[in-house]
Amino acid sequence: MDGKGKASMNDRNNRPDVPDPTAPGGRIDFEEVRKVIALLEEKNLSAFELETEGFKIKISRNVPAPAAPPAAAAAAPLAAVPSSLGEAAGALAAVEADKSLHMITSPMVGTFYRAPDPTAPPFADIGDPVKKGQTLCIVEAMKLMNEIESDVDGTVVEVFPENGKPVEFGQKLFAIRPAS
Repeated sequence: MDGKGKASMNDRNNRPDVPDPTAPGGRIDFEEVRKVIALLEEKNLSAFELETEGFKIKISRNVPAPAAPPAAAAAAPLAAVPSSLGEAAGALAAVEADKSLHMITSPMVGTFYRAPDPTAPPFADIGDPVKKGQTLCIVEAMKLMNEIESDVDGTVVEVFPENGKPVEFGQKLFAIRPAS
């Protein structure tokens, strides 16, 4: 303050109770998030993080790795894996390679839940028959619970993510053998 009781511009900037009008203030709309995501895709970036006073946003995406030569990719990895892990990886690879299976993928980034609450049984388990439109799981995104439904009749062959773990857009959630 100057000697006359008036606040100068510098006083306002030094006072913690006067918000900076240029700061985001913890507010961001969906359109701004979409612009950041578009920028990530355009520049082929895998992650973006911004933190200011009272506001933090972190966005990441899966960027496809460059393809390895087929001979090198097939020969090396399984030889170094212990047998129990190797068998599990082989079974998973067989499920993913089976072209007759229908894959249900995540329509968004979020947290995967197999049941409506921790004490409830899963919506669908391996071996369960499912109908088109039946809820298979929930993907929580921004505190919204999004039910993911089957788009085919069939039998659940594999559940890929672990319960309570994050999933990415396009990540495989379920493999379903379509009904004949």
